[in-house]
Amino acid sequence: MTSKDSAPAPALRAQGVSYAIGDAQILREVDLDVRHGEVVALVGPNGAGKSTLLSVLAGDVEPDAGVVELDGVQLHGQRPEALARQRAVLLQRQGLAFGFRVREVVEMGRSVWRRDERAVLDEKVIEESMEIADVSHLAARVVPTLSGGEQARVSFARLLAQDVEIHLLDEPTAALDIKHQEAVLSQARDSARRGAAVVVVLHDLSLAAAYSDRVCVLAGGQVRATGTPDEVLTGELLSEVYEHPVEVLNHAGTLLVVPVRRGVRSGVLSRETKESSCPVLH
Repeated sequence: MTSKDSAPAPALRAQGVSYAIGDAQILREVDLDVRHGEVVALVGPNGAGKSTLLSVLAGDVEPDAGVVELDGVQLHGQRPEALARQRAVLLQRQGLAFGFRVREVVEMGRSVWRRDERAVLDEKVIEESMEIADVSHLAARVVPTLSGGEQARVSFARLLAQDVEIHLLDEPTAALDIKHQEAVLSQARDSARRGAAVVVVLHDLSLAAAYSDRVCVLAGGQVRATGTPDEVLTGELLSEVYEHPVEVLNHAGTLLVVPVRRGVRSGVLSRETKESSCPVLH
C-alpha cells in the first residue's frame, strides 16, 4: 500500500488492452485502474465491450495487446488457484444446471481455502453469506428449481463465501426485484468500505450513479469517459453513446437517468399514439 498522502495502489490495472474476435474488434486500447475501497461501474450500450473487459480483468480472457496487473503483478500467467484466492467473479449467466442444493453451491466458494488455515471459518462464512444474499431459507432447495432471481442470489452468496478482496460482478441485478437489487449493490458498497475493489457491469444507470464511486462509460470497445457519476453521467454524453435522448435529473442529491420517451405525456400515452398502436375492433 502507498502512504496516506498518495493515492492507493490499484487493485487492478488495465493498460492498452485490446481484444478481437475474428474481424470484430471488441476492445480498443482500454485503460482502467480500480482501487481497493471503491466501486467502479462499467456502463454502455449492448456490444460496448463491458462483459469482455470484465473477463479480461478476471484473467478469463487474455487480451491481444496490452497488460492487466492484479496488485502490481501481471495477471496472465498466474495459476488459477492463486487467482481464485484474490478475485471472485459473478458471471452474467449462472450456468448451474446440475442438481446441487443451494448450500452446496455456496460451499463451493470456500473450496479455494481447502487445506488453508482459513478453512476453520468455512461454516461461519457460509452462513453469513447465505444470510446476506437472502437465500438461507432456500438452503435445501435444488438450484435448477429456483427462479432466475433466486439463482442469481445463490451465485452472489457463493461469491461472498469466497471471501477475497476483488469482486467482479457482471450484471448482478439483471434478474432481481427492486429489494434485492438494492441489497446486492448495498453489499457491494459495504465490501468496498471494508477494502475490497469492486467492478460491476450495470445497465441501470441510476443504480450506477447511486452506488459507484466511479463510472467507466464504454462504447464501441473504447472508454469514452471515466470519473465520478456527476462528472460522466451527463445527458449529452449518454444521449450520444446510447443513441437515444437521455435526461439526467438530480433528485434529493441522487442522479436519476431518464430516457426521453416520445408520445408519452404525464405518464399517459397521447391520443394519437394510442389510436395508432391499438387495433380497431368491429
